[in-house]
Amino acid sequence: MDILTLEQLETLFFEQGYSKIPSNLPEFNFYCRREAQGINVLNVIDYRRGLYISEDQYAHMKEKVSEFFQHKGEQEIHVMTLVLCEDTQKARKLCEDDSFCWVIDAQAYRLLIHEMQVADFYGWKDILEEYLFLLTQKNRETAQPGAGTKKNRIHTLSWANIILVAINVIVFLICTFTGDLLYNRGALGIMELVQDRQFYRLFTSMFLHWNAEHLFSNMIVLYYVGTIVERELGTVPYMALYLLSGLMGNLFSVGYELYANLYGSSAGASGAVFGVEGALLLLVMMRRGRMESMTVGRVAFAVAFSLYCGFTSAGVNNAAHVGGVLMGFTAAAVIAGFKKMRRISDHR
Repeated sequence: MDILTLEQLETLFFEQGYSKIPSNLPEFNFYCRREAQGINVLNVIDYRRGLYISEDQYAHMKEKVSEFFQHKGEQEIHVMTLVLCEDTQKARKLCEDDSFCWVIDAQAYRLLIHEMQVADFYGWKDILEEYLFLLTQKNRETAQPGAGTKKNRIHTLSWANIILVAINVIVFLICTFTGDLLYNRGALGIMELVQDRQFYRLFTSMFLHWNAEHLFSNMIVLYYVGTIVERELGTVPYMALYLLSGLMGNLFSVGYELYANLYGSSAGASGAVFGVEGALLLLVMMRRGRMESMTVGRVAFAVAFSLYCGFTSAGVNNAAHVGGVLMGFTAAAVIAGFKKMRRISDHR
């Protein structure tokens, strides 16, 4: 495995909107970004060049960083030191008295946070751990010629999402030749659900659409958004999220119709599709807007606008939309949490 380089970390900092501060010493590198609470500074020490720094020199250097920004009129200055090293014991000794100092093992691609250090610095713990993990995976794929390329090509196709879109389209085509047969047997109705206990309708109604416009509006969103979400979560988790979102959307719909004494029939993948949109919002929030050039604001606006269009349109099952987006957001959080725990465990 290649040694982690400062240039790789620098790429990450730039992606996060940090700017580099010129330095005359190549071993000391500074990156900053203005936040609502003040200036955040990442002070990176390249401790792999055989250099030695005493604790006093280290403390003096951090003071100089703060003074630099104070002279520019900044009042709130938050500095986190990242020590990039191969000798972790040497690096630990350097910053053992500084709670705002983490060690990055350049050989093992690991972030080391010791007992006396802060557990996080404005979300950077998750960002660094995920980035280091992805670099580790990339190195492993590079070490196996052809394997990584083939795997990425297959994974990029997002098979589960393609299959889901295909199923919805095929079922609609069947409906055009069979009339009301599938709608009568599969659409979601309160009487069939409560009196006849045909609970399977909670599932089958997710794949029925009343008309081509209904189908197209759902599938175009699902194709583009679902591809991104499946790529991030994985095929099986994505499929589970889709189905759970659809089922929760239908349950919300049933609850609302019972409350409002409405007894119509409903069908469509809207609950599941809104669940996929909710999942995308969660993922972008976790990535701090670093996923495929998307920002939290843009995705949140898209979700809110979709909900708004539903509430201002007639004949739209808005309860299913709300239930779907809530379940998608929650399910994505759970799946991402498990994946993160597994990555950290494997990385260790």
